[in-house]
Amino acid sequence: MKRVNITETVLRDANQSLIATRLPFSDFEEVLEKIDQAGYYSIECWGGATFDSCLRYLSEDPWERLRRIKAKVKNTKLQMLLRGQNLLGYKHYPDDVVRKFVEYAVKNGIDIIRIFDALNDFRNIEIAVDEALKHGAHVQGAICYTLSPIHNLESYVKMGKELEAMGVHSICIKDMAGIMSPKEAYDLFKALNEAVKLPLVLHTHSTTGLGPMTYLKAVEAGCSGIDTAISVFSGGTAQPATETLSYALKQFGYETGLNEKVLKEINDFFRPIKERFLEAGVLNPFVMGTETDALTYQIPGGMLSNLIAQLKQQNSLDRLDEVLEETPKVRKELGYPPLVTPMSQMVGVQATSNVLQGERYRNVSKEVRAYLRGEYGKAPGEIEPELIKKVLGDEKPITGRYAENLEPEFEKAKKKLGSLAKSDEDVLSYIAFPQIAEKFLKEREERRASTVSYTIKKL
Repeated sequence: MKRVNITETVLRDANQSLIATRLPFSDFEEVLEKIDQAGYYSIECWGGATFDSCLRYLSEDPWERLRRIKAKVKNTKLQMLLRGQNLLGYKHYPDDVVRKFVEYAVKNGIDIIRIFDALNDFRNIEIAVDEALKHGAHVQGAICYTLSPIHNLESYVKMGKELEAMGVHSICIKDMAGIMSPKEAYDLFKALNEAVKLPLVLHTHSTTGLGPMTYLKAVEAGCSGIDTAISVFSGGTAQPATETLSYALKQFGYETGLNEKVLKEINDFFRPIKERFLEAGVLNPFVMGTETDALTYQIPGGMLSNLIAQLKQQNSLDRLDEVLEETPKVRKELGYPPLVTPMSQMVGVQATSNVLQGERYRNVSKEVRAYLRGEYGKAPGEIEPELIKKVLGDEKPITGRYAENLEPEFEKAKKKLGSLAKSDEDVLSYIAFPQIAEKFLKEREERRASTVSYTIKKL
């Protein structure tokens, strides 16, 4: 009987997608041992926005959170998402920082690292992959899935072969917007299965309603792992439901290793937590629905809601149709980048600016300028030459790997922080999010000082 590995996303992507990563450790600490008993292949619990959110909103040390999860989860692999040279931020970090970050992620408890680059420029994941392999982690190379005239079966198979040659242990197709159809999934996984010898994993979202059908067809074509969310935190912009997929796959003769009784206990545990977030207004019913516009415009649900928010802010919501028409034009002129963070924000902001300014590219954001300069990597397709000339003038774009131009940063940051940093992990938090981490570290210091003072008074 063929096995399909199931990764649970409630501790990372599902709560990031539905409640903006506002799930504190105290909310799920009690259920961790139960999750460990369910039979999951892995638990995605770190990476993405968890780092930022822990420091900025939850007053938690993300490293400590990881260690505490690891202390409770003894049998199931812990998994994280890493944006290659971007780590968990939105810019490229020097190689010494990337290596140090990966080393400490593994030391603190991560077993599987899923590594991707927003442009599928694999030069930007080389260092992270190399370091993760050195430290004995399972390295999962990811391909960002998108639709365009230059993204086709042939290009994805070529990417799969590149990842295999880099020495990754498995390959994930990352469908950020939930736009992959069942047929596309079947064709893609069949082609990849014939081209590479590695296990293949699919990550998608329920945004457009295609998710469960897409998973089933992918499995049929040789996909051996999928990402799901426990049912109360599933659907909408999160992943399809764990229980539903396990039930369906077992009927088709696949083994998932999941225990339905334990899954029910986990779901029952999260039910009141979901209710609390609903009542507080953190969980907006809008993100729990099905958003088929993404299939028409090929724009991820999160990007569409960002465009609407931008236009509302400028009292120009009546111009949404113009912006939606402009978006694919901008994307084409920028060489068809996948619409994933940070590219989706950059394309959306530029399209809005083009429409509202009344002149295309009258204003160009500093991020788009950096992209045209080659700071984010190589564009998948050809960037409009006239656009490069208009924005950069005679300046020649960078053709090499941008991080090679960056000076080592770790030791400088460590020196700058001084006694405020109690560990190398603190230094890495600071490099990733300087202002937020510094504020967090100062507040932690104040809390410690007041606890010491209270203890002395008591004595």
